Amino acid sequence: MSDAQRTGLLIVDLQNDFLAPEGAYARGGAVSPAALALPARVAPVAQAVKAAGGLVVACQFTLWPDAQGEPMIAPHLKALRPFLRRGDFQQGAWGHQHVDAILPWVDVSVSKVAYSAFFNTQLDWVLRHAGVETLAICGIVTNGGVASSLRDAHMREYHTVVLSDGCAAFKTTTHEASLADMGTISEVMTCEAFTRQLSAQH
Repeated sequence: MSDAQRTGLLIVDLQNDFLAPEGAYARGGAVSPAALALPARVAPVAQAVKAAGGLVVACQFTLWPDAQGEPMIAPHLKALRPFLRRGDFQQGAWGHQHVDAILPWVDVSVSKVAYSAFFNTQLDWVLRHAGVETLAICGIVTNGGVASSLRDAHMREYHTVVLSDGCAAFKTTTHEASLADMGTISEVMTCEAFTRQLSAQH
């Protein structure tokens, strides 16, 4: 296998309920303007990974319903996002789905219940069985799902790359501080630079 074939792309939480005008976060007035630009920027990266023979995994934040059909929401999230309601981020619903821009390129979807895409999921199993050694990570938010997933990947001894313009946070200062922090354990590069490197390995 070439280095490109041992490369995976992890797209964190680019879902309709987070980003679409009809989604849960838009309804609650909690959409990050910087995040809205990500699907168009990330889709060509996913396409390039696929063309090089790599694996594209996208995780989906999921609110599982309880026996009464109400979403099981962590207390800290309920306090932060009180507008979340029945049906939001529910598996199989439109809001739970990946945004259209990335959908054609996703090989594997992983449902997650916390910040990290590795926590209580089969992501590590999937990556190892696919032969992935280098994992590039993008999505939302930089200091939440992206940073938590990257640190968990680092602890599992994947070589990690965070795509600096492929992720976003609610504040530019938070985004930049999080990138600087991740840079102590990971490569940090733009989507364009990563795509060029991938092409050179193919």
